[in-house]
Parts: sequence; structure tokens; C-alpha cells
Amino acid sequence: MFVAPDGTVSGSLSGGCVEGAVYELAQEVAADGTPVLRRYGFTDEEAFEVGLTCGGIIDVFVEPVSSARFPRFDDLAGDIIDNRPVAVATVIEHPDPDWLGRRLIVRADDVQGDLGLARVNDAVVDDALGLLEGGTTAVLTYGPEGERMNTGLSVFVASHQTRPRMIVFGAIDFAAALARQGAMLGFHVTVCDARPLFMTRARFPMADEIVVAWPHHYLKEQIGEGRIDGRTALCVLTHDPKFDVPVLDVALRLEGSQRPAYVGAMGSRSTHDSRVARLEEVGLTTEQLGRLSSPIGLDLGARTPEETAVSIIAEIIAQRWNGTGDRLSDMPGRVHHDRSDA
Repeated sequence: MFVAPDGTVSGSLSGGCVEGAVYELAQEVAADGTPVLRRYGFTDEEAFEVGLTCGGIIDVFVEPVSSARFPRFDDLAGDIIDNRPVAVATVIEHPDPDWLGRRLIVRADDVQGDLGLARVNDAVVDDALGLLEGGTTAVLTYGPEGERMNTGLSVFVASHQTRPRMIVFGAIDFAAALARQGAMLGFHVTVCDARPLFMTRARFPMADEIVVAWPHHYLKEQIGEGRIDGRTALCVLTHDPKFDVPVLDVALRLEGSQRPAYVGAMGSRSTHDSRVARLEEVGLTTEQLGRLSSPIGLDLGARTPEETAVSIIAEIIAQRWNGTGDRLSDMPGRVHHDRSDA
């Protein structure tokens, strides 16, 4: 919610519950220039006073915005208008009030700003990049000097990015487990299968979409609508040639901005060999086949659908951040990877 210098308001916080109280607070903050984190709904009496009659608690951070305090605001607005992914990390709580309102602007390939300590910057940037990748907004908590597993410093990370997509082809138990894992990681999860008997909400409660269609027809439709991009994960779990060969033929030919981040297919090594032979028959090149993760997942020794889902998600994460899949205890160097890391 913006409160302009002339008193006009743009946007809303809660549909009317606390707007009046926040409006008055915003005018005070604009006048004295001091950011404030205010909690509403602490008690029933206070909730009634500010109109929070729906119950609950809402924390509101109010800060002054000017060219002096937010010199990169125009650049940020341009990123959002042009749909360029960007996250804003703002200090909303710290023992030292001078920290309030400090911010970082985090892009996949660029970071601007300074929170005050290199250790804090590094911790927040690492976490903000993960949130940005998933299109997730959150409040992160650290110690006053960026310590993990501590409190005192709260940073609000606002991600201006859509959620990445995961499309799971095949209505089997492994797909249900993978849909749960994908949803937990912030993916917008779609499960697609041509057999309506198996496509029920009870089987896939965590999926955002359940689609009854032939996989390759649905994928072509999504490509035509511009909904497949470089953050999309395509997981083919059908291990039935009449389903998986046509959809993989479509997926592995994608190029440029529509080339998905991950294409994986389930099956044994003999199934994989047979599938590759069929894909070669329809004209896929060695380079295109090299994009396929098959058999799908990392070697975790997984056996159950839930364990297999973890192995698939682990491979997607490793591919996203150039992870090796090795044990961290056996490796030197930093724990977190960048996309540019070899």
C-alpha cells in the first residue's frame, strides 16, 4: 500500500481491516523519516480498535520512500514492469535501529546495495536467490550479524517472479509423491495423464492442476501459450512408449527461452535403452538426447515412491545450482553453489 505525499492511497493490505490505522502510521513515518514495524491484532481489544474483526495477527513494515532513501527504486520498477525477475531484501527488524530499511536488490546475475556486514550480505543473498528462483516471498531470520539458527535480524524478501512449473506426466503413485515434493519446494505442479479413471483430486491433493489429456498434446498446448520456459521441470513417469516417446520428442526439441530446465524420464536401464532407440528413430540428435535425465533421479538407493520423489527433486536442485550430488562431508569449499560454478 502506497501513501502519496498528497495523502492519496494506492493498493490495499487486508481488504480494509487495518488500512485506517496504517494510513495514519504512514503519515507519521513520512514526516519523521523513521521506518516502523507494527503488529496489529495482538489482542482482541486492539483487533477491534483497528478493525481486524476477522481475527489473527498482521505485521506491517512502513518505510519512507524517496530518491535519497531508495535511489534504485526506478530500476526496480522497470524490472517489475518488464517482467525481469528481481527480489528486494529489506531489513525490518534489528537491535540497532539504524539498520531498519537497509536493503539489497537481488537479481540472478547482479546484487545491489549493502546491509552493513559482508557476512549478512552473503547469507541474505544466498537465501534470496533461492526464494527468487521459486517465486517465493518470505521473512528470513538471522542473528544480528547474520548468524544462522539465531534471532534478532529479520529480513523481508519480496520476490517479483512467477512460481516455476513442474509438469508430471503419468498418474501413478510415484507421481503423487513427486507432486507433494514439488509443491513443498514451491513449484506450480501440474499432473497430466490421458486416463481419467486415475486423475482424481484424492490421488493428487497437492497438485495445482490435474489435466486429462495425452501428454504430448498438452505439452504442445502449453508451449503455444508460452507457459514453458527455462525454469520448467518436465518429469515423464509413464514408462509406456505410447505416452512417453511422443512427449519426450516434443520436450527435447525445445530451444531458446522455451527450453526447459529439466527433462527426466522414469524407467529401468533396459527401458531407457529402448526409449532412446525409439527417440532416435523419430529423429532426435545425440545433443538433444543428452538433455534427458534417464533413468530419472540421483542414486540415493531409493525404492519407495516417496524416496524416489526425493531422488528426482535432488537431481532437479543439483541441476539448477550446478550441484554434484556428492556428500558435502567429502568435499572442500563452499556449501552453496552458483549457476556459474563449474
